[in-house]
Amino acid sequence: MQYDVAIIGGGIVGLATAYQILQKEPETRLVILEKEEAEARHQTGHNSGVIHSGLYYKPGSLKAKNCIHGYELLLDFANKHEIPYDLCGKVVVATDESELPELEKLYKRGGENGLEGLKKIGADELKEHEPHVAGIEAIFVPQTGIIDYKLVARKYLDLVKKMGGEVRFSYRVQGFAKSNDVWVVRSHNDQIEARGIINCAGLYSDKVAGLSEKVDTKIIPFRGEYYMLKESSHHLVKNLIYPVPDPNFPFLGVHFTRMMNGHIEAGPNAVLAFRREGYTKKDIHLGELFESLMWPGFQKVARKYWRTGMGEMYRSFSKKAFTKALQKLIPEITEDDLVPAEAGVRAQACDRKGGLLDDFKIIERSDAIHVLNAPSPAATSSLSIGETVAGLWLNRTN
Repeated sequence: MQYDVAIIGGGIVGLATAYQILQKEPETRLVILEKEEAEARHQTGHNSGVIHSGLYYKPGSLKAKNCIHGYELLLDFANKHEIPYDLCGKVVVATDESELPELEKLYKRGGENGLEGLKKIGADELKEHEPHVAGIEAIFVPQTGIIDYKLVARKYLDLVKKMGGEVRFSYRVQGFAKSNDVWVVRSHNDQIEARGIINCAGLYSDKVAGLSEKVDTKIIPFRGEYYMLKESSHHLVKNLIYPVPDPNFPFLGVHFTRMMNGHIEAGPNAVLAFRREGYTKKDIHLGELFESLMWPGFQKVARKYWRTGMGEMYRSFSKKAFTKALQKLIPEITEDDLVPAEAGVRAQACDRKGGLLDDFKIIERSDAIHVLNAPSPAATSSLSIGETVAGLWLNRTN
């Protein structure tokens, strides 16, 4: 069978894209190709479950537009399909006067992005939200919430199937070939034909794109390691507690997150993973590690941020250092309060000049679309990203 479009990647962005295409054009012959045995096995399946409000992102950027629109679409979708969520709000906390200018920038940026109800609060009011947090000033963000994105992804897939879409699991794409304006997409033991390709391969999106064209962006995998608070320590965190982030680094710093299952995560750090799906320190792929280390852009990043990187690596090996970072927000936290938890890996795109891409990146070709950078808040934004990509695809075919 020849398909109209093959979507490579069964994470939340690929599934949302399939859903949005079939919502707009139900007759589309569509297949999702996923190398794992089930959906949402990597970035989606290792997600903390935060519904992001759009506070951090540059006004007018793809992240800002898609996060804010995606937020609305996600809540509507969750309400319609009875997926539980909780808009519990979060606090972004300054613990030192040197952080106040950046906190003020965040507050203004939130307003520019249309967030209503943002509130600057002092130390006393902060204690009303989070009694155990030490901070001199904070922003309360009422729009932030929590959800289980694995449930969201599963519902996307169920609806795609009901609308006639197909999914092929254990289908690892190994190559493309063009024949009579049709793509032949090969795995190790099978092949399909499609008029077009949409690449939503996450940690391998640059590799998939590189099968058909030269790509100037490399995915550098950063592992985020977490601890969980013991149940006896849950009283220390009511909802979500974030530090003021470093504006030069595309990570939000170690924070506390209450999850839908009742657990409380503490973390993550951000360390170079030694393979693209390197969830533990022992996960090493020499070829993939060599590619990361030899990429000119990563070498420039490493030279620029080596002190930050060393600090992150030190926290990776030292529970004491990790605990100390958390104590900036909650001084009562001790090593005994923390137990190791599952890590995640972030697909961080890096260009050749040493830029860690801070915005989503989507490349359009006449018969292919590549989603090359979709880190957080991609889960919150998934229906909006899917709508955008579906529109790009359908505009070419109609």
